[in-house]
Amino acid sequence: MLHDLVIREALVIDGTGAEPFVADIAIDGDRVVRIGAVARSGHREIVASGAAASPGFIDVHTHDDRLALIAPAMEPKVSQGITTIVTGNCGISLSPRRWNGEPLAPLTLLGGERDFRYPTFSSYSAELRDRGCAVNVVPLVGHTALRASVLDDCGRHARPDEIRAMEALVDEAMAAGAIGLSSGVYYPPAAAASTDEIAPLLRRVALRSGIYATHIRDEGDGLMASLDEALDCARQGGVPLQISHLKCASPKVWGLSGKVLARIEREAATYPVGFDVYPYEASSTMLRPDRLADATRVMVSWSQPHPDKAGQDLAEIARCWCCSPEEAASRLSPGGGIYYKMQERDVRRILTHPMGMIGSDGLPHDTHPHPRLWGTFPRILGHYVRDLRLMPLVEAVRKMTSLPAAAFGLMDRGVLREGAFADISLFDPLKIADTATFEVPASPARGIDTVIANGEVVWALGRPTGRRPGRVLARAASRNLSPRPRRSSAVNAATAL
Repeated sequence: MLHDLVIREALVIDGTGAEPFVADIAIDGDRVVRIGAVARSGHREIVASGAAASPGFIDVHTHDDRLALIAPAMEPKVSQGITTIVTGNCGISLSPRRWNGEPLAPLTLLGGERDFRYPTFSSYSAELRDRGCAVNVVPLVGHTALRASVLDDCGRHARPDEIRAMEALVDEAMAAGAIGLSSGVYYPPAAAASTDEIAPLLRRVALRSGIYATHIRDEGDGLMASLDEALDCARQGGVPLQISHLKCASPKVWGLSGKVLARIEREAATYPVGFDVYPYEASSTMLRPDRLADATRVMVSWSQPHPDKAGQDLAEIARCWCCSPEEAASRLSPGGGIYYKMQERDVRRILTHPMGMIGSDGLPHDTHPHPRLWGTFPRILGHYVRDLRLMPLVEAVRKMTSLPAAAFGLMDRGVLREGAFADISLFDPLKIADTATFEVPASPARGIDTVIANGEVVWALGRPTGRRPGRVLARAASRNLSPRPRRSSAVNAATAL
């Protein structure tokens, strides 16, 4: 009897941080059934010849809610070796939608009025399941979407009756498959929300063993206070905390990454806390005149009134228009921007910390997106691991696989072992590299040979196969699945920076 698929002579990196070993891998259905010497042949065989076989990568921070519906081949993801995505981050989700007219920014990062057509989370998750997708989807429900659905004015505090209405929407979303709640109190529609508003919603999330992911209020001058607010909110709600795209995003806090990480470590000693990070000095979000001051450079990623300016430098546009950058940003809005606000030293320290997971935070609907959309995972494995030797390959893979799987409660994912789901990335450690740049951002990586999701090949020969084996994944029942920070060689590398 033949196996469905056999991978021969792969360098197995199992995702746990253990040393690699050469073995065959047999897959039947959606599971790995044998790792070792496989005597039986497969209906299909792949000769790896020493290429690395790791668990499929898990992108814990995406804004792919709509992309998974309109481009189910998910080329920006599978071309990086990603087989699972967490959507609905920063308080931004396609559902629920209980308002009339166009969505508020930053919900507009996902689309316009016609794209927000899911009044309930069950209607969104049902369409996601019906259409199918190349990758697994782990959806969060967004706090900003809740506020927009319930409040008549998002610039104020929510009243008790409005909090109760949001609680009901959270209950519906969690029952329909949401893995937790995300917030983006950094953005105006949610900035008026306090812990008194968010904590009751998190208590509803806790009833279904969910998680809380947050874009904290201030990643610049108020970074430490914002971390404390997020930690307090999670504790009051009784849910694990995921800090989104951890960074020091202002010259005033450059160099404070060690202090920030120490604060998170202390909390993680007694409470489940995690964070994600992307490997770039620039961020990307809405183009806002009031957010230019701390940026050393700003590029335009999209502009509704001036679409031809996408990909151009804001300062150059301002010079051509004989105006200030703030005035230029106002004329270009609504639009998006890429902000150079971080320092490489901090990026590296956060990236190498053992608690750090990897999230791309890519914006797939931008005209000229940040290269993180296409390049995050291969950039780490190529530039930071192979070229700079910032951390061991097995450690980087752990941060992309078993660590996020444990934190988000994804059973039998993130590890390459017998009995686990057959989510596998085959790549060449000597060739893997990101080709996406700030000038040409939509460019697939080199060195990703084959990507398998739930036992089916979704990327091969440099292109997506069109298969849609992805599933909407549920969180395991345990409420304390985030692993404690562990000491490794990566800690020494990080503290030495």
